[in-house]
Amino acid sequence: MAFEMALIARAAAVEVLLRRLLDDRTLSGEIARPDRLMAAMRHGVLNGGKRLRPFLVMESAALFSADGDAALRVAAALECVHCYSLIHDDLPAMDNDDLRRGQPTVHKAFDEATAILAGDALLTLAFDIIAGEATVLPAERRAALVLALARAAGAGGMVGGQKLDLEAEQAQPDEAGIIRLQAMKTGALIRFACEAGALIAGAPAEDRERLAEFGSAIGLAFQLADDLLDLTADATQMGKATGKDAAAGKATLVALHGANWARSQLQGLVDQAHELLAPYGERAMRLKEAATFVAARNS
Repeated sequence: MAFEMALIARAAAVEVLLRRLLDDRTLSGEIARPDRLMAAMRHGVLNGGKRLRPFLVMESAALFSADGDAALRVAAALECVHCYSLIHDDLPAMDNDDLRRGQPTVHKAFDEATAILAGDALLTLAFDIIAGEATVLPAERRAALVLALARAAGAGGMVGGQKLDLEAEQAQPDEAGIIRLQAMKTGALIRFACEAGALIAGAPAEDRERLAEFGSAIGLAFQLADDLLDLTADATQMGKATGKDAAAGKATLVALHGANWARSQLQGLVDQAHELLAPYGERAMRLKEAATFVAARNS
């Protein structure tokens, strides 16, 4: 219960900041913010969700007693990238979904062109948030965060993983291929979320690497749990269509090895994640709870 309350509190703080970042007021250097574009961006971002990735940014930063306001802004930036990816992933040319978090997807609520542009604008806004002077960090840390997020989100990370996932509908990859595409499509942003706390704090490279490894472990756990839910949950529970991976013939580790194997692997990944955090003792309690939550979630 304490963990869930902490998750809700972090989500609420991110929501407040995102509403402010997505209002209609122009920033220095901007000319105008078109009404319909901004409405579509807000529809794609301010629609609930657990805000797990922002939570991981803020908790990993708290692990090193980093600046909370800076962590909140980096968390909001990451959520903009995540939501852009969902808007584009829902498009007819991609996964062709009508629902996201129980609401019409952006291209359904508006139109395809507006959805594409809303995603583009959110991706760009993410780097604006981190690079801006309102993120009160030394310039070299802001630059390191921009670089790390760009690598996690781009062709060698999430976007590349999305492409591999689309290709997997035509030619199924082997187990190593599935793990690689999932580490890119889902895991890369989660890995960044955990590593970001060390970057915000200017922590030593060893801590950055340890948090990144933790992020990789829970990123794989997140995708395994997601694949299980796609197989076992219903659309009302998930707030989006389910069973689509199997219908599309997509290769997943659950499809390859079965649900019981996946549940066993989930426990192993949670154990691995907890072990990585052992040097931090009680300070890492929330992150340990996050690893358990990721594996056991039901929506």
